[in-house]
Amino acid sequence: MQVDFSPVLDPDFRYVLAVAVLFAGLALGYLVGRVNQRLLLALGVDDAVEGTSVERMARDVGSSTVRLVARLTSWIIYAFAVLVALEVARLTVQDAVWYPIVGFLPSVVIAVAVLFFGVLAGDKAELFVSERLRSVKVPEMSVVPKVVKYSVLFVAALVALSQVGVAIDALLVLLAAYIGALILFTAVATHQLLTSAASGVYLLLRQPYGIGDRVAIGEHEGIVQEVNVFVTRVEDDGREYVLPNHLVFERGVVVVRE
Repeated sequence: MQVDFSPVLDPDFRYVLAVAVLFAGLALGYLVGRVNQRLLLALGVDDAVEGTSVERMARDVGSSTVRLVARLTSWIIYAFAVLVALEVARLTVQDAVWYPIVGFLPSVVIAVAVLFFGVLAGDKAELFVSERLRSVKVPEMSVVPKVVKYSVLFVAALVALSQVGVAIDALLVLLAAYIGALILFTAVATHQLLTSAASGVYLLLRQPYGIGDRVAIGEHEGIVQEVNVFVTRVEDDGREYVLPNHLVFERGVVVVRE
C-alpha cells in the first residue's frame, strides 16, 4: 500500500524527512553489518569456510567471507533506504522504475544468497569427499569430489534461477539431463572400480608378486611399493606409477628376476 505524503507535508519538510530517512537507513545498515559480522564470527563461520574457493576469492580482494556477507547485508539496507528516501521526497515516478525494482529485489537477494551458500556447500562437500577417498588410489575416483561439488552447485543454480522467474519446465529438463549424465558417469566409474577391486582381491589372494619385487606392467617397470584392493603402486628412477589393478590383468605382469 502506497502512502501519499503530499497532502500532509510541504515540499521542504519532505526533503528534510527524506534526508533523515536516508541517514537513518545508512546508520541502520552499518550497525546491522557490524552485528552480523560479529555473529558470524561467534558462530565459527570463518572456520567453516576455510579452504573454500569463496574464501580464497575473498582473500584475493583483501577481505574475508564473513566481512563480505556482512557488507552485503549492509548494502541491501542502504538500497532500501535510498528507495524509501526517494519515495518520501516524491522524486519517483510510480510504476515507472522503482516499484518493479522494489518488487523484484527480494527475489534477487534470495537467489544471490542461495548461490552463495551453494558455492560454500559445494566446496565443503568436495573437501569432505576428498578426505574420505584419499586412501582409495584409483585415478577414476579423483573426479568424484568434483562431481559432488558441481552437483551441489547445479542444484543451487536451479533454485536460484527459479527465484528470479526462470521457467520451471526448462529447469526440470536441465535437472533430468544432469541426473541422467550423472547416472551414466557413475555406472562407468563404478564398473572400473569394481573391476579393479575384483582384480585386487585376486592379486592379494594369489600374490603373484609382492612388495620389493621388480615387475613390468605394460610399459611401466619398477619396484612394487604397495598392493591394495584397488591399485598397485610401482616406483622406478624417482617416478611413481599408480596402476589400477584391472590394468594389471589387461596388460599382463612380468616379474623381473635379476
